[in-house]
Amino acid sequence: MRSDRLRWTGVGCALLAAALTLLVAARWGPVVSYDEQLARHLHASAVSRPGVTAATRALSDWAWDPWTMRGLAALACWLLWRRGERGRALRIGVAAAVAAAVQRGLKELVGRERPVWPDPVDSAQYAAYPSGHAMTATVVCGLLLWLLPRPAPGTAGNRLARTARTAWALAAVSVAGVGFTRLYLGVHWLSDVVGGWLLGVALVALVIRFPGPGGPARAASGCVPVGADRR
Repeated sequence: MRSDRLRWTGVGCALLAAALTLLVAARWGPVVSYDEQLARHLHASAVSRPGVTAATRALSDWAWDPWTMRGLAALACWLLWRRGERGRALRIGVAAAVAAAVQRGLKELVGRERPVWPDPVDSAQYAAYPSGHAMTATVVCGLLLWLLPRPAPGTAGNRLARTARTAWALAAVSVAGVGFTRLYLGVHWLSDVVGGWLLGVALVALVIRFPGPGGPARAASGCVPVGADRR
């Protein structure tokens, strides 16, 4: 049942991402209009609150930067490789590389311009859609959560369950937070961020569902603790 939910979540996010990409590429009026309204509102707030803007930049440029996230993925790969779980290590490494390639390719294909302000509070390079920050954070956080062992039923109060809840909360804050920072700093449109989230979830679902060396059931369950596969 959980495997089916994961598969359909991935399929649904992939279809929604494809539809959103087409709407953004076609410059569909309602999407463009809402993007611009929200961007103007958030930019006005960023200009008037320099302290908040500085903190937001620090989070966006350091804590949740794509290279920070890729560093976490690389660390996870290294630990898995040392423990003998080379199949999972390779899948995480390939997923991080694919995420970078997909977002870069779509940026070039769609060619969407970033917001332009007379009084910018931050700057960013290359095209806008999709948000590389949002997609990378979603992929890395999703795959790191996949590595967590699942608490057994009836153990909601033990340390493993508390650790899992904390990890899920940190992942949710990171994924949502990085999207907000990119909007608040005026370097992305809302649809850029949503597109990055959808593409990230679709890729995570594909990676987890892909049959690895441990077999389809193990790949989909995410319930085997790191190191449990060691031969």
